[in-house]
Amino acid sequence: MRIVVCIKIVEGELNPFDACALEAALRIEGGEVTVLSMSPMSAAEKLRALTRLGVKEVILLSDKAFAGSDTLATSYILSRQLQKMEYDLILCGRQSIDGDTAQVGPALAAKLGLGLITNVLEITSLTEQSIACRTRMGEEEASLPALLTVERINTLRFPSIRSRLGEITVIDNATLGADPARCGLSGSPTRVLKVTENRSGLRKCRYVKPEELKDLLKKLSKADQADGNTIVLPSEKRMKSVAAVGDTVLPVAKALGETVTRIVPDTPEHMAEAIRKIAPDAVLWNADLWGRKYAPMVAAMLDVGLCADCTSLETDGEQLIMIRPAKGGNVMGRIVSLTKPQMATVRCETQGGELMLAGGRGVAEQYELFCNLAKHLGAEIAASRALVDKNVAPYSAQVGLTGKRAAPRVYLAVGISGAVQHTCAIEGAGAVIAVNPDRNAPIFAHADYGVIGTLEDIACVLMS
Repeated sequence: MRIVVCIKIVEGELNPFDACALEAALRIEGGEVTVLSMSPMSAAEKLRALTRLGVKEVILLSDKAFAGSDTLATSYILSRQLQKMEYDLILCGRQSIDGDTAQVGPALAAKLGLGLITNVLEITSLTEQSIACRTRMGEEEASLPALLTVERINTLRFPSIRSRLGEITVIDNATLGADPARCGLSGSPTRVLKVTENRSGLRKCRYVKPEELKDLLKKLSKADQADGNTIVLPSEKRMKSVAAVGDTVLPVAKALGETVTRIVPDTPEHMAEAIRKIAPDAVLWNADLWGRKYAPMVAAMLDVGLCADCTSLETDGEQLIMIRPAKGGNVMGRIVSLTKPQMATVRCETQGGELMLAGGRGVAEQYELFCNLAKHLGAEIAASRALVDKNVAPYSAQVGLTGKRAAPRVYLAVGISGAVQHTCAIEGAGAVIAVNPDRNAPIFAHADYGVIGTLEDIACVLMS
């Protein structure tokens, strides 16, 4: 089994999602693993170190012409090398932690004409002809060769003491032969206009005692439900023609365009053809798992830019300005696309409901009590990434930039520190109550009410 793993080096370190993809590849019995990376030469030694793990070969694509490539240009450059290689399976991390777009894997699959399975949690079956996986969307199968994008499902092994460093093959564009016009900044249709610190979601916290929680929850249950959908900023002008893929993004499209056309969700080929016929100014997709899988594939087929996971949109009638979080939610970027149609996946759906009980690292040792409290309150269970990474809570419960968004009437966060990666996904909640023994925990800056205490402190009150 010939396996290629696409690796990105982010700020001198192996992208965590790609590390999981590499470990998944190394666990495949009888697999010959090749690492492929498009990185500057400064990443060479970090990549070369992977040869000590059992990687057969490391290929580094490095050239000044590649600098500044967006996801479309990156997938093109990688595809040029892969077209020269023999493989049965390609593995990529679900996304990189600097861009958070999750676009390169699907775009690469489209350029290579491969079957695609995204958000892989487990490889359940692998033969010479096909592969089956458990994913965040259920059970999926694909014929080989295929491309998988892998979630954070494992931990990359350490090298054995007796292992030795292998060689690394460096390929520049003189050898690769990619079209310079499709590489680097010149081949990147998405451009960042401005980056600012993400200060959204901040709230004014009022501290209450644990014994006040029961009455507070009753009061908040009567509050208006939050709306966590994408915001279309006011504008005097609208775009002439906007297409919406499916029903969910139609309200956003109607707020942006004079004429709105609904595109039926279908195969990537059929959707790409429909967009060609309509020739709209912009195309909007829902930023759910389905949209994040198929929008990059269609964008690659049309050779246009795509901005992922937008939280706000605005237009001057011609240009679509797309606002989205990046770098773990720490910054917000204002982005435009130089190609038409201008395409974006937008946050339209959130996990709502009446009450969501979210647990973090602080409830790991008392998860049974946490679940009992959720059952007593009739609350949906949610979790921070820290709790999921400890294998305490299921991935399906994860709220955050690498999980789902939450917009219940009340979000009760217990033992969650409040990293931006988590708080950027709870902005749509009607009210946030934070429970943490550390008064200086960042979560309180994103909460309407704060309780200085532990899970036990509130459980004895709420379950009495």
